[in-house]
Amino acid sequence: MNYYIIYKPFGMLSQFTQEVPGQVTLANLDFKFPGNVYPVGRLDADSEGLLFLTDDKNLNNKLLNPKNQHPRTYMAQVEGIPEAAALEQLSKGVEISIDGKKHTTAPAKAKIPETVPEFPERNPPIRVRKSIPDTWIELELMEGKNRQVRRMCAAVGLPVLRLVRVAIGEVTLGNMQPGDVREVTGLGV
Repeated sequence: MNYYIIYKPFGMLSQFTQEVPGQVTLANLDFKFPGNVYPVGRLDADSEGLLFLTDDKNLNNKLLNPKNQHPRTYMAQVEGIPEAAALEQLSKGVEISIDGKKHTTAPAKAKIPETVPEFPERNPPIRVRKSIPDTWIELELMEGKNRQVRRMCAAVGLPVLRLVRVAIGEVTLGNMQPGDVREVTGLGV
């Protein structure tokens, strides 16, 4: 079995093939993956951070089957300063729309972290508005709906400026940089 962790850069699709010409995909990484390796889960092009790739179908099922919940930790740079009520609302679950249907998110852990990892500069940089401060919040989810973190934060009035997945289970980004690929002996999730 082959196992890889990558730091998916901003603007890259979580797949090997382009949907339209000119898109940046996993095939653009400076690494030659075996032909039978695929990403487990996704990060949208506007998000960055930890992504698993493997040919282990059992791990794929374990991580993607909603019955097999596992934590995913994100750092979200949001516009504004979150009030305690907004963090509590995120922790209890908020109503978001998924494919036009209402969905109440599962309880999550939401907090303003004591320290924020030193992420590399994003290219292009985030939009900065002098009159509106921004804050990093840490969110740990047990479910993974499409654009869920962004939708959750928007539901409590905190638009996301930058989103980085920093951990899946016990596996973390550590000191990886965008575009880094590491082959590992297994994925302890």
